[in-house]
Amino acid sequence: MAAKKVYLAVDLGAESGRVMAGEWNGRKLALKEIHRFPNGPVALPDGLHWDFLRLYGDIKLGLRQAVASYGRATRSLGVDTWGVDFGLIDSHGALVGNPFHYRDSRTDGMMEKAFRVISRERIYAQTGIQMMQLNTLFQLYAMVRAKSPLMDVADTLLFAPDLLTFWMTGRVCNERTIASTSQCLNPVNGRWAADVLRKLGIPMRIFRAIVEPGTAVGPLRGEAETSIGAPLQVVAVGSHDTASAVAAVPAERGPFAFLSSGTWSLLGVETGHPTITPQTLEYNLTNEGGVCHTIRLLKNIMGLWLVQQCRQTWRAAGRDLGYDVLTNLASGAPAFLAAINPDDPLFFPPGDMPSRIRQYCTRTRQKAPREPGQFVRVALESLALAYRRVVDQLASVTGQRPAALHVVGGGSQNTLLNQFAANATGVPVFAGPVEATAAGNILMQMLADGEIRSLPEGRGIVHRSFPVRAFKPQHTDEWNEAYERFRRLGAAKA
Repeated sequence: MAAKKVYLAVDLGAESGRVMAGEWNGRKLALKEIHRFPNGPVALPDGLHWDFLRLYGDIKLGLRQAVASYGRATRSLGVDTWGVDFGLIDSHGALVGNPFHYRDSRTDGMMEKAFRVISRERIYAQTGIQMMQLNTLFQLYAMVRAKSPLMDVADTLLFAPDLLTFWMTGRVCNERTIASTSQCLNPVNGRWAADVLRKLGIPMRIFRAIVEPGTAVGPLRGEAETSIGAPLQVVAVGSHDTASAVAAVPAERGPFAFLSSGTWSLLGVETGHPTITPQTLEYNLTNEGGVCHTIRLLKNIMGLWLVQQCRQTWRAAGRDLGYDVLTNLASGAPAFLAAINPDDPLFFPPGDMPSRIRQYCTRTRQKAPREPGQFVRVALESLALAYRRVVDQLASVTGQRPAALHVVGGGSQNTLLNQFAANATGVPVFAGPVEATAAGNILMQMLADGEIRSLPEGRGIVHRSFPVRAFKPQHTDEWNEAYERFRRLGAAKA
């Protein structure tokens, strides 16, 4: 048997981060969690931020532990994070200002202000990205309108994984998949959307060269090498976490749809080219970069954020209910008590989600949930109905209905939501692997290392390395009726 090789994945999500080790024996990949740490927003007088300095300290701690455990078997590391957020550095390489959190209120109303300068249609034609106020484009435009002094001293924009890679290697670059989430990149020609950026007064000087997933950026250097204990190679992976998760979808044949399920639900299909049409604009579909020169045609849906915020509200009130408990309560709650549009702006900010769900139900003349199980069931059923909406839209755009829906990520453990997704869409659901993001991160490192030659080869490794659970559609007549009610709410056009 071949000597074991180890690849390290730094994977940062909206609730937590972790350093994972991928142990490769020449046939199968095994994942081991080395270090997990919390993540979340920090409220400061000027707004909502990420605590990047603490995150970087935790990352180095996890990498140091991994190197101590695996020694010379450790080949490389790669970093993936959520999309759109960024840090600005000056000409000396110093971070200027603490990176903002995408849920900060500075972008409230910013899309409408931008559309008065350059039309929604023109922005979409040049970027192909779903209109969301959290996009980097609108964050930067908020800074321009506020005449932020940070823009005057900024030399370079680095998206979250690019910033961490820079701190570790000293190398400046923008990895393609993370750059593609920003609404600042043209997916057709692969260059920055200069016309859009200049129209909005965003300086072109801050954007850097694009690198492809699977590119070796450079070794650890200086303080990072000393702290971690080895001159590891850092690889630009699919550094948007969804790009890495989709890379690890264990699909052996198509056509398939993917659902990266977590705080956000990202549902889409993989294509070989961007699809930018009046219809995709009407549906607000997005064209994000994938690994190995693919495009992820998808829709961002609010996701398990709804349940996470409900749980936080109840915990603050003295009812600390775990996710397993909440899911069990939901399974016993009445079906189709009410439906909500998960993407209604009411649900975007952090806060008292149960009150907002009640408010939505009152506004739409539905019976409001009262108990935790009812709230969670309404949220999960509504997510599944939103999945049906997007599957229908994707089928309309591509002319092909998926034969399977592959659910990956932490949300793939929610068996109730997986079954609801199968019921609502009428498509068989295959759930797993849970750690798809880490697995996809590692596949790109293996590609850079010459261990694999293609994405299909990597997906074959995932298929034989991790269990997948199947869910067949059930009670489809009842779900079709529920979807018609969902449509009447206006939610089917969101």
